[in-house]
Amino acid sequence: MKPSNHSSETLNTAPPKAMTIAVRRVLRPLVRGFIRFGLTWPLLADILKRTYVDIANEDFKTETGKPPTDSRISLLTRVHRKDIRRFRLEGAPASLNLADSSVGAQIIARWQAGEAYIDADNRPKPLPRTGGEGFDQLARSISKDTHPRAILDELVRGGAVRIDDENNVHLNTSAFVPAADFEALAWYYGLHLHDHIAASTHNISGNTPAFLDRSVHYSGLTPGSVAKLDTLSKELTMEMLLAVNAKAQELEARDKDHVDANQRMTFGAYFYSSADEDIKEEPGND
Repeated sequence: MKPSNHSSETLNTAPPKAMTIAVRRVLRPLVRGFIRFGLTWPLLADILKRTYVDIANEDFKTETGKPPTDSRISLLTRVHRKDIRRFRLEGAPASLNLADSSVGAQIIARWQAGEAYIDADNRPKPLPRTGGEGFDQLARSISKDTHPRAILDELVRGGAVRIDDENNVHLNTSAFVPAADFEALAWYYGLHLHDHIAASTHNISGNTPAFLDRSVHYSGLTPGSVAKLDTLSKELTMEMLLAVNAKAQELEARDKDHVDANQRMTFGAYFYSSADEDIKEEPGND
């Protein structure tokens, strides 16, 4: 059954119990990470209040299209008006910008899809350090602000590439993001979770067309079986990501001069395993 679309006047009624249980489950791994990285409750509470105000201001405009008043935002969110006024004075947070992703990650994406950089089997070729169709040329096609040597050193440090004795650069095909680069990992942490949750929220709200949001989940497996499924998932996922990446590079080049080329997309996959008890024992699952 399609969920009903709640109007702003009904948002302050009791939320569905199933939604409350789902949110508690979503928050558990998030809070685990918050504690690990020192994101304390007072800081999180301030971030949440700001986010409530931002969303109410952006998505719950009046019928005439005007932004809601502070009083209306307070009614919708239960955030105090003095905090709302403070947030307005401080300005809006920075928006998500895909150009903020690391130059290294953009180079890896181009290397895995560019016709000049892949072999007959669509695998990334080793590149000479310099010269035509070499690493330096590839790096400069992505960024003219950073010297290719500095980019290469960072990719080597992160384990994304290696340099052989003949000064050829080899790509680690499993490295879409340098594993040792925490800032890049944190950026993708925000991107992936944001887009997955946004797609799921779109779908559960009854909006159409629905976004792709599918998974395979089994219990009652041995660690050995889970390991086999993990390996299979990684192999199949890499094939899918490489295929989508190649098509996206092609379409991006085709669309670059179109006036409506203002859309972005994310396609991803994940694999997670744990003991059954981490779901059975979660509070609120009664």
